Amino acid sequence: MLATLDGLEGLSIGNLASALDMSKSGVYAHFGSKEELQLATVDEADRIFDAAVIEPARAAPPGAAQVVALCDAFFDYLERRTFPGGCFFAGAVLEMGTRPGPVHDRVGAFQAKLTGLIRQNIAAGLAQHELADDEDVDGLTFEISGMILAANSSFILRQDTAALKMAKAVVRRRLGIVAKRHSTRR
Repeated sequence: MLATLDGLEGLSIGNLASALDMSKSGVYAHFGSKEELQLATVDEADRIFDAAVIEPARAAPPGAAQVVALCDAFFDYLERRTFPGGCFFAGAVLEMGTRPGPVHDRVGAFQAKLTGLIRQNIAAGLAQHELADDEDVDGLTFEISGMILAANSSFILRQDTAALKMAKAVVRRRLGIVAKRHSTRR
């Protein structure tokens, strides 16, 4: 939680000890260094994300339905305010992107995993003829990833769930999934 507000670089053994009402030496005994604390934080954020977003999405059939389920689970994860600063990884990618080392690599591995899952399901949707035959798998993966990040930014800045509702609608529209409307006319 602290890292979504202060960033990974702002996370320290001292401020964690203060937040937990522990001694610095007690926290240091668990992690040993700031880098180990950062790596443990990334690993825990990954575990939480998997449980809250990826695993629920895997219940949907592979293809477009799983892309929608993944996006919906992500938007719900934001709306529940799992972390006070929004998606941990959205901030960590920007913060650690220019800092080489193990923390950068771990954040990059998460990003590759998420993007790979989106891409895999878009490719499955194309193979199953759920998407237009001329759809560009990499381009659509990029667009969906961008929608996820835009929803995170808009929601965090405005604290307004309307951004998340809009993002859900935009994802469905881009995938060609049209909500069925019930007509009262006969």
